[in-house]
Amino acid sequence: MGNVQPTIVPYEGFDVTADIKSIRKACKGLGTDEEAIIEILANRSSAQRVEIKQAYFEKYDDLEEVLRKELTGSFENAIVAMLDPPQVYFAKELRKAMKGAGTDEAVLVEILCTATNQDILSYKDAYAQVNERDLESDIEGDTSGDVRNLLISLLQASRDEGYEVDEDLAEQDATALVEAGEGRFGTDESTFSYILSHRNYMQLQATFKIYESLSGTDILDAIDSEATGTLKECYITLVRCAKNPQLYFARRLNAAMKGAGTDEDTLIRIIVGRSEIDLETVKDMYLEKYDVTLKDALASECGGDFKRLLLEMLH
Repeated sequence: MGNVQPTIVPYEGFDVTADIKSIRKACKGLGTDEEAIIEILANRSSAQRVEIKQAYFEKYDDLEEVLRKELTGSFENAIVAMLDPPQVYFAKELRKAMKGAGTDEAVLVEILCTATNQDILSYKDAYAQVNERDLESDIEGDTSGDVRNLLISLLQASRDEGYEVDEDLAEQDATALVEAGEGRFGTDESTFSYILSHRNYMQLQATFKIYESLSGTDILDAIDSEATGTLKECYITLVRCAKNPQLYFARRLNAAMKGAGTDEDTLIRIIVGRSEIDLETVKDMYLEKYDVTLKDALASECGGDFKRLLLEMLH
């Protein structure tokens, strides 16, 4: 949407042979040269890192296994995440969110409610390849009710992704939303879900404006008072993404660092996942919203090699 900037672009002087030699050297002998590993991997695009992984395997060994032995904790998790193509990484994250007892619905919401149609299709393919399972069936089995209906609707990847605004449709949708929500007792979830998962972002912005003038309430405030639980999170995420996806991610990063303990998995997902899309713009939004740079926030919340890696990826 609009003019967004990444922090990581393909490295111009890319030399896969030199890179695998340097990584091999960094992992050999006593102790690991983490800085050398960070220096290389945080300055290569995902496609280049996949090439490094492949070349390393052909010449030496399975790079992921080698690094898993050498590294620990969130630093290890972040490095391993960087060795997968984005769609494979997200497919693994989706599976992880649904495996075992209980479902981490916040992760499903963050990944699926912010995805483009193309993202959704690539996640479904990668999910089938990596997990030998069907993403839609797993979501259907692991969620229920309105949340399930909404996530399944998003998995159809049928959002209009144009930039045209149809004012009459915006009027119609805004009226339907008012009638579905505040206008009567109980919220008609299917109307909210359909509109939020099918209309393009510009169209939704126009709809929210009309909604506010019709109802006298901001759409986010209405959702806050009308919806609960995971469904509320879905709606808020979809609305925030329609308004400004980069600000949504800045908020997620801030929430991951707030309070006691840091949600390092979320930091990895967003920083690795957005680095080649819009992370530079997310940094701008973070500064604008919180009056502190994302770098400074991370530096005070994270430590060691994990901190060094994230800061290097932020450039």
